[in-house]
Amino acid sequence: MLSISQLAAYAGVTVAAVRHYHRIGLLPEPDRDRSGYRSYDAAAVVRLIRIHVLASAGVPLAQVEDLLDAGAEEFAEGVREIDARLRAEVRRLQGTRRRLARLAAGEQLALPASVVGYLDRLRGLGVQERYIEKERDAWIVLAARMPDRIDAIIADKHEDLADPDLVRLYGLVSGALDWTAEDPRVVEVADVLDRISTRALESGDVSGEGLDDQVVALLDAAAAQVSPAAQRLLVLLEERGWKGITRAERVRAATRRT
Repeated sequence: MLSISQLAAYAGVTVAAVRHYHRIGLLPEPDRDRSGYRSYDAAAVVRLIRIHVLASAGVPLAQVEDLLDAGAEEFAEGVREIDARLRAEVRRLQGTRRRLARLAAGEQLALPASVVGYLDRLRGLGVQERYIEKERDAWIVLAARMPDRIDAIIADKHEDLADPDLVRLYGLVSGALDWTAEDPRVVEVADVLDRISTRALESGDVSGEGLDDQVVALLDAAAAQVSPAAQRLLVLLEERGWKGITRAERVRAATRRT
């Protein structure tokens, strides 16, 4: 006959685990001997080992008792169910690992490859990383909102880079995060945007077309907060007859240029 510590040692568990199994009814508690100690037989060793093996395999303790008392066929079916659950958990963990790998890769976490490629092209044009981070965040919102259209939108953006005005615009706004509202380059940005938006309107290729008002407002608000110069830019655009940046809309004829 074995003491509780000997029983635990045979099964490779702790005494605390044995006592826990007693409390929840998985392992029957034996009668005590004349000295008041528990005394375990071989059957207790076998049952405890089976409990330990099942628990170590990931079987919830609530299911262990059913498996211990099941017949051969029922036990086999229970094991198959546990195996299926474990395989599903493995797939979930593998997916988590893939997401972590993308997290380590930075912007690839939440962006399709087409957008990542476009941002890399902007880097090749000399656009500063600080500005690219702001544009990246806007693309994350757009990609989440328009997952089926984002690749086509990016393809159009690549074609748009053939426009010298757009390349000039990127060259200007790349360093705009540090501009004051009085910086004269803000006027040049407004002029460039005015020309780009006018050509887009004349060709019927309106920027931001298809976006709902809520997303447009969200992106415009984010753009307005990047620097003091952004607030002035919006005023200058309104003077040129445009409202908004994400989806520039002609609201009236230009009144004056500052």
